[in-house]
Amino acid sequence: EDGDGLKTLADLRETFGDEVAELVLACSDAFVKPKPPWRERKEQFIETMRTASPEVRLIIAADKLHNAMTTLRDMRTEGNAIWQRFNGGREGSLWVYAEMLRALSLDWQHPILSHLEEVVDTLHRVSSETGTSGD
Repeated sequence: EDGDGLKTLADLRETFGDEVAELVLACSDAFVKPKPPWRERKEQFIETMRTASPEVRLIIAADKLHNAMTTLRDMRTEGNAIWQRFNGGREGSLWVYAEMLRALSLDWQHPILSHLEEVVDTLHRVSSETGTSGD
């Protein structure tokens, strides 16, 4: 979903069909260039997850779980300096994880959510323990 906008979506549709293209579209926070401002884009995307299909929620939960686990791994070796890589910095990134978990959990249950919650909680705790540099 981080590809070349609508061209990539058209290529996906041609190669994999409508169902895959629609899932990619639903899992993308923007297909326009330039993308809207970071916070606005994240708020809108989180809102759409409150009513997303179970298939879309599962894909997003898996993506966020992978991202959070990777961030936690990097934080344990590099400290809070890793937050400089993210547009939202430390506070914005932690906010996105927490709000996305909340949105995904609304009227939907899946075992992946407990894994995501555990990693997000650990990420919050570890980032607090290592200080706030990198905001």
